[in-house]
Amino acid sequence: MGLVVMILGLVLFMGTHIVTTQRDLRARLIGIGGEAVYKIGYAVLALGGIVLIAYGFGEYRAGGMIDLWHPPKWTKHVTAALMLPAVILLVAAYSRGRIYTVVKHPMITAVKLWAAAHLLANGDLGSIILFGAFLGWAVFDRISLKHRSDLGGPPIPVGGPKNDLIAIAIGVVVYLALAFVFHPMVIGVSVF
Repeated sequence: MGLVVMILGLVLFMGTHIVTTQRDLRARLIGIGGEAVYKIGYAVLALGGIVLIAYGFGEYRAGGMIDLWHPPKWTKHVTAALMLPAVILLVAAYSRGRIYTVVKHPMITAVKLWAAAHLLANGDLGSIILFGAFLGWAVFDRISLKHRSDLGGPPIPVGGPKNDLIAIAIGVVVYLALAFVFHPMVIGVSVF
């Protein structure tokens, strides 16, 4: 039952995000209730999706995971190594500097790295569905950005190397917090 709830959450979360790539549909939805109603609905549905994903995955893990393959131990080290740049890229999406300029879409790149890294280290069905879905969505979203014609709004201000140093410093702190606090306490798996 946990997998079904998790998949429902993935559909809800990713469905709301895919609507943003369908610009005509998005415009029609905004036209129905206005931009504020659209944003509130989007936030509620996306948050509901996250809750269902977390609850469903937790139930799935508690009920006994379905192993499809057993990754070698070294993949966990690769995952830990890939997570540092993933977290830095995630922070760089908000502390816009040269990293932001070079990568163009650091948040999507961070999601791809996070998902691919976790696919390497997890061979159970639930993890493959969870991380595979996020990887597929991130690839789809990046491709859709290349084909959108309505992205020509005002330029987003980008700082210099100072913003990169901020992104790296905060990224390292967040990475350490995720590895030493969040992952063992919430996920129940020690990173190191």
